[in-house]
Amino acid sequence: MASGARPTARRVLVLFAHPAFHRSRVQRALREAAHAVSDVTVHDVYEAYPDFDIDVAHEQALLQAHDVIVWQHPLFWYSTPAIVKQWQDLVLTHGWAYGREGTALHGKWWMHAVSAGGGAAAYTPTGRNRHTVDDLFAPLAQTARLCGMTWLPPFVVYGTHVLADEALAAHAAEYRTLLEGLRDGRVTPADAEAVRA
Repeated sequence: MASGARPTARRVLVLFAHPAFHRSRVQRALREAAHAVSDVTVHDVYEAYPDFDIDVAHEQALLQAHDVIVWQHPLFWYSTPAIVKQWQDLVLTHGWAYGREGTALHGKWWMHAVSAGGGAAAYTPTGRNRHTVDDLFAPLAQTARLCGMTWLPPFVVYGTHVLADEALAAHAAEYRTLLEGLRDGRVTPADAEAVRA
């Protein structure tokens, strides 16, 4: 950024997806951190659509009103909770999100903030899961690119089953700082690589 140039503020939307939120200590802490950031919209998709009956027009309007889209959820079977896929199938329509006329999301940023039960070492080529989270999220990254969006690396909290309260508080604070940086224009896609958990 040029000396003296002011960062560009961005409107941040956190799409929260957890089908059993009441049982999640880690996702609760991350969601509280997101709620604590002023001028960031937090939208709980399971709460809004318990029957998976997605209001496509409403969701598209939310996307158009924001610059940075953050999906926050636990890692379920190496992917997302089911409602995220339902949301993608219905909301990211041809001619709107992608295709020759589908430019509604061009230039927006897409990232995921996730929690994983296994430790970081389990998500390596030689670890128990044989893949990194980046590998597992390749279809999501490609979806963002197809929609003309910039993919930001995921923010990951590992080892949630054994995470001490102090470590969880530190992760929540880091997440809050990341959201503030995205909102204030202080975090770029390149910076997001450096601040990922």
